Amino acid sequence: MDIGSKYLSANVKSIASQAATQDPSVPSIPYKNARVFPSNFTYSIPVVAGLQTTKALNFAFLVKEYSINVEGATLDISFVPSAKAPKAYAFVNGIEIVSMPDIYSSTDGSLMIVGQNAPFYIDNSTALENVYRLNVGGNYISPSHDTGLYRSWGDDLPYIYGAAFGVADSADNITIQYPTSIPSFVAPLDVYATARSMGPNPNINLAYNLSWIFTVDSGFSYLVRLHFCEIEANITKINQRVFDVFLYNQTAEPRVDVIFKAGLAGVPVYKDYLVLVPNGSPQQDLSLALHPYTSSNPKYYDAILNGVEIFKVNDTNGNLAGPNPILAPKQDLIDPTRTRPSFGHRKRKNQKAIIIGVVTSGIVLAFVIGFFVVASYHCQHGKDSSAREVPSRWHQEHGHGKDSSARGVPSRWHQEHG
Repeated sequence: MDIGSKYLSANVKSIASQAATQDPSVPSIPYKNARVFPSNFTYSIPVVAGLQTTKALNFAFLVKEYSINVEGATLDISFVPSAKAPKAYAFVNGIEIVSMPDIYSSTDGSLMIVGQNAPFYIDNSTALENVYRLNVGGNYISPSHDTGLYRSWGDDLPYIYGAAFGVADSADNITIQYPTSIPSFVAPLDVYATARSMGPNPNINLAYNLSWIFTVDSGFSYLVRLHFCEIEANITKINQRVFDVFLYNQTAEPRVDVIFKAGLAGVPVYKDYLVLVPNGSPQQDLSLALHPYTSSNPKYYDAILNGVEIFKVNDTNGNLAGPNPILAPKQDLIDPTRTRPSFGHRKRKNQKAIIIGVVTSGIVLAFVIGFFVVASYHCQHGKDSSAREVPSRWHQEHGHGKDSSARGVPSRWHQEHG
């Protein structure tokens, strides 16, 4: 609560406002109340010099999380209404400031730009905005269950590309042990204790990529951190599960062997990549894909991922503001079913597809039954010669007799990679 707070600008006008109605999926704290600024407004908050961050939850409400380095003793947060829109105003519902360790910087030249043989440096002059943080193969992790940094980790299901969801795994018989090089606050144990793999069938795994799609702003660089931990009891040795990593349709790293990187099963590791997303439409898709690596003849043709974090990196002007997104159709009333990406929402879409499929199947079935009734009638009256000579449209469309569809279409992997 900031009413009467010493952090408010004393001589600048602002209005404390409370929502008359609220979407039930949105928490009342802090979103029930807001402070509205008709002109420039600044919070001046004393801090300890170093990196700071705020919590990010990306559901039916908008939350921005930034990781920045503060040189002095005060962090100023200013809200400036746009000068390009008439009667524009700024507002905020809540502010959180958390002191955090330096876990995202890279100054040793080890962070490489995907698709280029060049390093990228993240130092004290770099600001990061978290845009995605997912517990892959596991459940949502609330800030209170994070390891001291009050981050939230979302479900990865809404971002999986295509119908191939892979298999969600959990460490039932594996104890997770952090190595000395990775403190527990890098990611909570629940991230490393769950994962998503491709499945047990090698032939199926070779025919597709386990993929996720993330919408990002154009014209920025993105730091992508992937978290790995082998949690399957039957994978304990090098060259048992090896795979390639692709980001933004480029090879980020070939021949990833988690056991080789970690040394043992149940030991977490992570790897950072820098992806350049060029200017274009306001938003673009940043794809993440995994595919089995076969040249080393691994025991299993499979891939695994435990967690993913994606950060927008400020541009050369220190800016993190992306272009305005393409607006969705305006709704007079809030539809809770469209406010958050969730498995339930995906399930409802699938149910709609099932209903459409059932209705379509019923129509086709009625057509087929009618066809055979007519054919039977002609047979009984000795007028079925033409019906016997011409194949039905069903067989023509589905290739019975010319099994082009049965032979299959080349997988997306083969189409993309020749």
